[in-house]
Order: sequence, then C-alpha cells, then structure tokens
Amino acid sequence: MSPSPSDAPKRSQPNALGSETSPYLLQHAFNPVDWFPWGDEALSRAKQLNKPIFLSIGYSACHWCHVMEHESFENSDIAALMNELFVCIKVDREERPDLDQIYMTAVQMMTGRGGWPMSVFLIPDLRPFFGGTYWPPTSRMGMPGFRNILNGVADAWKNRRDDVIRSAEELTGEVVRAASESLPRSGLSLATLRGAMGQFLQRVDWQQGGFGGAPKFPHPMDLRVLLRCWRRFGEQEALDAVRLTLDKMANGGIYDQLGGGFHRYSTDAKWLAPHFEKMLYDNALLVPVYLEAFQATGNGDDARVVRETLDYVLREMTQPQGGFYSTQDADSEGEEGKFFVWSEAEVLSLLSPEDGRLFCDAYDVTPRGNWEGHNILNRPNVGHVSNVLAPAGHVENVPHDLLARCRAKLFDARSRRITPARDDKVLVSWNGLMIAAMSQAAAILGEPRYAKAASAAADFILANMRDADGRLLHSFKDGQARFNAYLDDYACLIDGLVDLYQATFEPRWLGIALDLAEQMLSRFDDPRGGFFYTSIDHERLVARVKDTQDNATPSGNGMAAYALARLGTLTGRTQLLGRGYATLEAMSGQLDKFAMASGQSLLALDFILGPTQEVVFVEPSIPTCEIREALHEHWQHFWPNHVVALRKSQDSDDNLPISVGDLLVGKSPRQGQLTVFVCERGSCQHPLVGLPAWKEWIAQRNPL
Repeated sequence: MSPSPSDAPKRSQPNALGSETSPYLLQHAFNPVDWFPWGDEALSRAKQLNKPIFLSIGYSACHWCHVMEHESFENSDIAALMNELFVCIKVDREERPDLDQIYMTAVQMMTGRGGWPMSVFLIPDLRPFFGGTYWPPTSRMGMPGFRNILNGVADAWKNRRDDVIRSAEELTGEVVRAASESLPRSGLSLATLRGAMGQFLQRVDWQQGGFGGAPKFPHPMDLRVLLRCWRRFGEQEALDAVRLTLDKMANGGIYDQLGGGFHRYSTDAKWLAPHFEKMLYDNALLVPVYLEAFQATGNGDDARVVRETLDYVLREMTQPQGGFYSTQDADSEGEEGKFFVWSEAEVLSLLSPEDGRLFCDAYDVTPRGNWEGHNILNRPNVGHVSNVLAPAGHVENVPHDLLARCRAKLFDARSRRITPARDDKVLVSWNGLMIAAMSQAAAILGEPRYAKAASAAADFILANMRDADGRLLHSFKDGQARFNAYLDDYACLIDGLVDLYQATFEPRWLGIALDLAEQMLSRFDDPRGGFFYTSIDHERLVARVKDTQDNATPSGNGMAAYALARLGTLTGRTQLLGRGYATLEAMSGQLDKFAMASGQSLLALDFILGPTQEVVFVEPSIPTCEIREALHEHWQHFWPNHVVALRKSQDSDDNLPISVGDLLVGKSPRQGQLTVFVCERGSCQHPLVGLPAWKEWIAQRNPL
C-alpha cells in the first residue's frame, strides 16, 4: 500500500525552491517532488534531458492549491512519477503574472475554463500541449486522476511525440493569435457608455445584488461605471443596482463583520459563504466604490465600511517599513474558514445571556449553523435588529453600540485563535491600488492617517523596488526586490500617485508619476495602439500579451489609459491625455461588445469624454482654516470627472512646482481671500472668492 500524503516522508533538505522568497514556493520546498523555480536551470534541464515540463501555477492563499499539494505533491509515489517523467516547475502567479496569462489562455482554450492550481504540460521549448486545473490523485466524480494523467502524458511523449509537437504548435499559434488580436475599432462616444450601462443592468441580480448567480464576485470597476452612468444619464436603476450590491456585500459573509475587510468572493448568490482568503487588491478596489457611493448618497454605512476595511489593512496587512502585504490565506489549521466561523455555544460563552441572544439574532447565529455546521457572521435582517432592540422611546443608536461591544468581545477572542498564513511579499501594482484607496479615503473622510500610510507605501516602493536605472521591480520579499515590473505595476502606481498628490498636495508625487509615465510609454508601447503587458527588455516568452480585459484586477491597458488621462489633465501634459485616448481607441471594439470585461477602460472613457474640470484652490494671503473647510466641502460631493490642485500662499509664479506649474500659474488669491478656480481644458470660469461663494457654487452643481 502506498503511503497517504500525510504519511509521506518529508525531505531532510529542501528542493530547489528552498532559496526562493515567495511564500507559495516555499510551501512546496520540502515536497518529495523535485520542484524547480522558473529559470535557466530548469529550462535548460528540460532541453538537455529532452523531457516535457510539468508547470504548476498557483498562489499562497489558494485553497485548492493546498488541497492538490496535500493529495498529490506530498504523495511519495506520485512525486516519484513526476520526478522520473518530467521536469517540474512551480510558479507563483502573483510573482509571474506574465506566465500565468500565457498558460491560462492555453488551458482555457483546451478545457473551456481556467483557475488555480493551474497544471500545464509543455514541450522543452515551452510550448504547451495539455493542461487543466485541479486534478485529484485518483479518478473520482468524473475527474481524471493525476496519476493517470502523468502516465498518459508521458506515454504520448514517448510513443506519439510527433502528435504532441503538432498539438503544441497549433495551441501555441492560437495563444499567440489571442495575445495579439483585437476587435474592429468603433467610435468612442457617450453611446459606448450608455450601451455598457445596458449590459451591466441586464446582468444585475435584483434580489441579492451583484451580477449573475453563484459564484459571485464584487465587480468593483463595473459598479463605479454604473455610478457614473447614473450621474451622467440620470438613470436611477444604475444607482439602485450599486446601492443594493454594496449593502448586500457589507451585510454578507463576504465582509468580515468583526475585523473589517472583504474576502475574495462568494460561493453562493447571497454573499453568505466566501472563499475566505483576503486579497489586498479586492479591498483596494472596493474602497473607492464605497467612497463614491458615500459621496453620491450620503450613506454613513459606506464610510464605516471604508474605515473598517482600511483599518484592517493598517492592522494586519502593512509592513513596518510601509509597504502593503499581498494576501491572507483562506485556511488555518488545515481547514478553510476555521479562523472566521463560530458555533452558537462559542458566541454565548463570551456574551451575557441577553446580549448573546440579541447578537445571535442580529448576525444569523443558530445552533445548526448556516454553513457546514458552523456560523458565518452576516446581517440578513438589518432593519429587524432595530425593531428588536429599540422599544418605544429607545435611542436608535444604542443597539448599534451594543452590537459594537459584542463584536469587540468576539474580535478579541478570535485574535487568540491560530491565524491564517499571510503572504508578506509586496507587489507594486497592488500597492498602487491601495495607495489610491488610502489617498481617496484620506481626502473624502478627512483622515490624515490614511494619507500618511499611502505616503509611506509610496516611499517604500521608490526606495526599495527600483533598479539602478530607476526602473520599477515587481515584487519585494525578505529584503530583495525581483522581476521586471509589468504594465500594471507602472499604471497602478502612477494612478495611486495622482490620488496621493490630491490628498496631500505634495508636488513630488506628480514629478515621480511623470517620470514613471515616460518609462511606461517608452518600454511597453505597442505601435498598433495601447501597451504590451511586458517591457521591451523582458524575458522572451512564447507570446507577448496585451492585457486589455479586466479580471479580478483592472486590465493593464485600462489602468494605463485612466492614469495617463488623469495625470495629463492635472499636469497640463496634453500628450499624455492623447495617449490615454489612443489606448481606448485601440480597445474600442471590446468596450462596445464586452463591457463587463472593460470596466476600468470605461472609467477612463467617462473621464476623457468629460466634461472634465481642473479645480484649483488658492490659499488666502494670510493662512486660515478656510482652505481645510473648503476642501472638506469639495470632497463630500460625487464629482468623478475632475482633478484638484492647491496653490499655497507662499508660492509665486516664479517658484511653482514644475509638475503642476502649468495649472497653477497666474492663479492668485483675489482680495486676499480663499479663491477657487474651476477650469476646463485651460479655460477658467470667473473665480469663486471666499468660502461662502465656493460652498454655494458646489452645492448648486452637485446636489445630493
């Protein structure tokens, strides 16, 4: 009898992954599989031995990646087969999204679906010929067994090699064509946005919020597009869809009701049962949606969710030097969700009898549980709570205070549990998204600590994640920055720095953003329009991909268009605005036909179509608190298509910051008072002099 995975002997010495920094790769360092990281040693070995490559791609917070490791990669018999028949390479998709994109496309073409762990077989020159996702060790429930697949692929390589090579040629040709093809261009106009709104609204689940059925993902970029369509077209359904979705998510199990922050996605249509991993990017992308909904509707719960989410990030996902960590695992103690779920007995043991009864009623805690015999805290009947807790004459906020005290007790008890593992590498692209989120929250909520955190993260990246020539590097872990940066690293960081300037008015952030934009334009440019995902000096792979469709994160081209448009508008560099528009033109056919893959690009289109204003606040000659009050008033309104700058009282036209000087020059305080200039493409309206004039103007322009 072969040993079960748990009985399989572990290596006394690590395999070739032992010197890596990726937590995901290090998790596999003591597998009996002779894993190699992607690199010259493994690729040369495959050619020298004329063996096919087994490529396994995943990430540290992936539940099914852990399952396949435990079932197959820790099984000594299966490992022996892998070592004998293949050169085995393990890749962290978060470190090498370029490889993930290429081989995921191949797997989707072969199987019609994708996911992680991704399992792909390559001929020694790296062309794929067979693949899938998770396979159990032996055949079950209609799925082929991994052991059988290994033997079958090896037999094909040995006895039908010409067929294998022909298959690899055909599949790789399809991957290359998919990487370079685009839909015929169409015009960019308001009709594009209106059509996108229609596509989104057709997919809305009007009972539970979100789009479609289970599994259900948040779609933050698409929700932001709907908010803009509501404002632009006056379509109430667009706002209703956003409001329903945000409320259902915030009250569901996908949101951590005790610690703040969102899990990855919901396995059901009601937002109750998530996959419990927490990703930095999900939280970074959801914060702006809730902030914009707060501006649009004045709903205080939106602001609460933002604060709780960002406080979670500061508490659990921020390194001492300022960078933001990548992910938290779904599993603890070998069980998915164990850290987050409760039994009724646990809850009642921590609370008084009356408080416990009320809390269980409010948060759907029952003896039988609502998920696999356990309870995921959620609030299915938020209105019902007030009815139960608020008798006649009772102050309405007392129930909320009571529930807050209960949550604090449970949070304290939960903090003593064994916590899920954390992937503590720092990625530029995801940090750029969180820098933007923190910066926007600092401005809109009046919370300087979020701007401080965003500044610290930006400083960390700029000090530690650039090479000797000032080019960005993608990943930082254990004191080491590695891998050429990708398009979304540049685009997300540029965009984050634009928001950081608007939260702090420190001109250096715009200067750095302009330098990064020049690098992006020169190193990622596609002469046919838009940008490649990898730079011109990147490792040569079987295809050079153009990233135009949103996935869990914004597409590189969509974010590049958005960042360039905003940076160009703010700094007066019309060529940057033009490049943003040209990027959207290259994707215009996709925007028309596949809106739900194009949310970030549609955000850029809405900004570029405008009308887009430049708003310049000029401090009074004698500094007062009026500027703070004017900015606070400004940020309370949903006004997506504008940029904002500040001219300080001590600045003269001769010493303006170069990065934003074109926008500030000639604008001085009128009558020595606070003055606001609202301009469009350099043409300014009559200046608004004094705080009352500004408040009146913005209230008329942006009524709630």
